Amino acid sequence: MFAVIRTGGKQYRVAPKDIIEIERIAGEPGDIVELGEVLLLGGDSGPKTGSPTIAGALVAAELVEHIRGEKIIVFKKKRRKNYRRRNGHRQLLTMLRITEILTDGKKPSQTKVARPEPKKAEPKTPGAKAKAEPKAKPAKKPVAKKAAPAKKPAAKPAAKTAAKKPAAKPKKT
Repeated sequence: MFAVIRTGGKQYRVAPKDIIEIERIAGEPGDIVELGEVLLLGGDSGPKTGSPTIAGALVAAELVEHIRGEKIIVFKKKRRKNYRRRNGHRQLLTMLRITEILTDGKKPSQTKVARPEPKKAEPKTPGAKAKAEPKAKPAKKPVAKKAAPAKKPAAKPAAKTAAKKPAAKPKKT
């Protein structure tokens, strides 16, 4: 069985266990999302279309994660006018895993997908700590730093001698 749904101004053909990327919708990862705008249902008995949607049809999906799409470069130019603009855009997306396609007004079987809790660090027992403790590294010897050679004072420039200026030339009148 498959369905054609509409969300975010676009249409998607989905089947159970499909993973699709749609425009960002509200929710947290693990939530069950209901997509109610079902335009077409297909199965063994043939397609069933709505006008515009099928009453009572629903697609349930698990929200996997929120992501951002690839960067798209928007470049505008007007020739011979020295006008150029460059922008980048990354669309906000949501990944959904389709769980079931429902008809006749049925509701999804789950409200939230169970996620395993992250394991917390367990306190170690003293006996286990002694077994798992690595061997102590030998202490490093301190390295003696060599003293930098003393800098010699800069040589003072020799006294400037007064340079004689050439005599001014008399003006011709």
